[in-house]
Amino acid sequence: MPTSGTLFESLIILSHVTMFLSLLVVDWIVLVESIPEGLVFNSSTTHQSIYEAWLNLISGAQSSLDIASFYWTLTNDDTHTHEATANQGEQILQELGQLSGKVSVRIAVDKPSERKPMDDIKFLTDSGADVRMVNMRELTSGVLHTKFWIVDKKHIYIGSANMDWRSLTQVKELGAVVYDCSCLAKDLGKIFEAYWYLSQTKTVPAQWPEKYSTLYNKDTPMQLSLNGTDSSVYLSSSPPSLCAEGRTPDLQSVLSVIADAQQFVYIAVMNYLPTMEYSSHKRYWADIDTQLRRVAYERSVRVRLLISCWDSTNPIMIPFLRSLASLQDKSKLDVQVRLFTVPTNPRQKQIPYARVNHNKYMVTDKVAYIGTSNWSGDYFVNTAGSALVVNQTSAQSISPTVQEQLQAVFERDWESSYSTDINHRTNRKDIC
Repeated sequence: MPTSGTLFESLIILSHVTMFLSLLVVDWIVLVESIPEGLVFNSSTTHQSIYEAWLNLISGAQSSLDIASFYWTLTNDDTHTHEATANQGEQILQELGQLSGKVSVRIAVDKPSERKPMDDIKFLTDSGADVRMVNMRELTSGVLHTKFWIVDKKHIYIGSANMDWRSLTQVKELGAVVYDCSCLAKDLGKIFEAYWYLSQTKTVPAQWPEKYSTLYNKDTPMQLSLNGTDSSVYLSSSPPSLCAEGRTPDLQSVLSVIADAQQFVYIAVMNYLPTMEYSSHKRYWADIDTQLRRVAYERSVRVRLLISCWDSTNPIMIPFLRSLASLQDKSKLDVQVRLFTVPTNPRQKQIPYARVNHNKYMVTDKVAYIGTSNWSGDYFVNTAGSALVVNQTSAQSISPTVQEQLQAVFERDWESSYSTDINHRTNRKDIC
């Protein structure tokens, strides 16, 4: 029979084992980022790189990997720049090729135009991946702009990064990885299966079959323990025509998150335009813009927008942003807008479609919203996108919540030397 001392030691060991086992079954969420070479922050706020996260997901895959993607350029053959920083993308492509010969790899990709390179897709198909093209232009007059992974039907990645080598070393990106959460992966899988179905049809169903429907949305979110913290979580999708019963359309998700904010709304997106950006005719589209003005005016919510400025910035975006920023002038409204510019040296300037803050997220005092869409009307009305919405504010948490971590990312970028206030004198050419 054990002595009291031995019994006490046994209980201590047992409690440690129990704690360890509980950690193994806790669903885990981490923020991941790509920080372009040459972009240096004077801040302790850092996260795992998207490159490392993707490598981990590939190496851990046991049975399946499903990827929803806009396009594929993981090598820099299309740029003809012989850029050394393409090595991370090239390694990801090789690892995916090796994985395709071992487990089920399915890829849903927007049907490429004749100008888009097909080398990566051909390589993956030859390696054993099942690739399907989704003709969103024909289906909705948009594109498949979504960027997410589902691994073994229990791990997910979702965020701004395309399957592009630049997204790992030359473009600023942000996403989230959720580990060991089969219920969330299953729900995201329903969005993937909708893309998979659409690759074989020329019309979007007027009513989606029940197998695509969900119980989880902004009104009835999934109740999870993420990082040991009680969390309310759901996935939204766009456009509305791709949302089966129960799914919150992405625009409604954005408007709801803004409306629920009590103290602040911080937004970091590449493009922000209250227009149908790609419409053949000029069309004003003020759904989000009006909501931001409403919460600032009616409830004195602090609004901050951090928008990207680079060679491809649409000039019309600047006066619209000036309009929002002007609410601050001689009033009690607290609305500020800044432009974020990624520094570029002569060598980097030769890389096309790079050196930009490509983030697509929003954080409030209540919610972390991590999406795949730019913020103009087309992305919510015609284009396929998705978002992860996490609320952990009702629970007590020892470690920083996802919302607190995302807020720290925003404040790091906002206060950095790469961020510039916009005002009535702001000229795109002077900043970008």
